[in-house]
Parts: sequence; C-alpha cells; structure tokens
Amino acid sequence: MQPGAASSIVGSSGLPEPATKLTKKLLLCGVVAGPLYVVLGWGQAFTREGFDPARHPLSLLSNGPLGWIQIANFVVTGLMVIACATAMRNVKIYGAWGPLLLGVYGLGLIAAGIFVADPAMGFPPGTPMGPPRTISTHGMLHFMSGGVGFLGLIASCFAFARRFATQKQSGWAAYSVATGVIFFAAFFGIASGSGKVWIIIAFSLAVVLAWAWITAMAARTLRAIKD
Repeated sequence: MQPGAASSIVGSSGLPEPATKLTKKLLLCGVVAGPLYVVLGWGQAFTREGFDPARHPLSLLSNGPLGWIQIANFVVTGLMVIACATAMRNVKIYGAWGPLLLGVYGLGLIAAGIFVADPAMGFPPGTPMGPPRTISTHGMLHFMSGGVGFLGLIASCFAFARRFATQKQSGWAAYSVATGVIFFAAFFGIASGSGKVWIIIAFSLAVVLAWAWITAMAARTLRAIKD
C-alpha cells in the first residue's frame, strides 16, 4: 500500500461528517499526549527536591506535596491515549486489536495515577534508602497497573506492525516492531527489581521512545483523514 492509499481507505469508511471532526480531535489528543507526559514528567524530574532521574523512576513523583502533578499527568495522558485509540479504531484502517491494546495502555496509565507508588530509595526526602520495607495495597496495584498497561503497549506495537506488514508499509512495520522490542527489554529490566542506574535510565528512555511512537501513529492517522 502506498502512503496516500490510507486516505482513500479512511474516506470509504462511511464516517458521517460530525464523527470525522470528532475523530480528528481525538487523534489530536494522541499527538499531544506524549509531549505533555514527557515535558511534565522530566520537568519535575529535574526540579523536584531530592529526585534523581538516574535512581528514581518517574512513578515516585506521585508522592510528596507536589505529587498531584504526576498523578494528574498519569490520568490526563491516559484519557488522551484512550481517546486516540478510539479514533484509530473508528477510521478502520488498523483493524481492532492494535487500537484496543493501545487503549489498555491508557487504562494502565489512569490506574497508575489512582494507585500511587510507595515512597522508596530516599524519595520523597526523608524516605529511607532502598526499596519499601513493606508494599502497600496501592503500591502493589500501581505496579500491577503499570505491568498490564506496558504489556498492552508492547502487544499494540506488534499488532500494528502486523497490520502494516499486510499493507506493505515496511517502514512503519519495522518502526512498530523496534519500539515493541526495545520497550519490552527495558520493561523486563525494570521489572526485575534491579536498581542499577543504567537499567533505570534505559527504561526512562524507552518510555520516551514509546510516547514518540504513539505521537507518530496519531499524527500519521490524522494526516490520513481527508479534510
């Protein structure tokens, strides 16, 4: 399939004009979600007292007096991802599984915001160094929510890659596979419980890569819709 062919497929989907306008707005949420998450997350990482990006995952930012910022970041961007996934399904060029699994990632983000990670590794200031001595219910649910969401994202990458492969879009297929593989490796490293600096940094970079893929996918779909 040639790049321009997506427009004709979208155009033949039979979406009424109001739905097309709404779909564009939902896709725009996907374009904005990644930059919003990264800017808010890393902005806090370099300004919150006691937070060290080389030792602390961004989830820990949900703790402390300013923790509401990261909680809101999780919830708002999660809602935006779900909106984007809904739009991707509406345009009917990706099949059902890719958008559905991307929506699972959005749900995972929302749950990760609702269930706050336990303070750990000296953050917020005054917290003992090392992992939590006991894991609270909300801390466990945060970990589980993140795991389900991340697995949904990884599976979504491969589902979209398969769809692109059938459409002869080799570049997008390779990009999706690479994103899924890299993120899976980084997630496996962080899930192992290792506190090594390079693992935490690698995971943080993989999160940025994954958000870049979501942004690129949303922008691609938005361009495919006829004006």
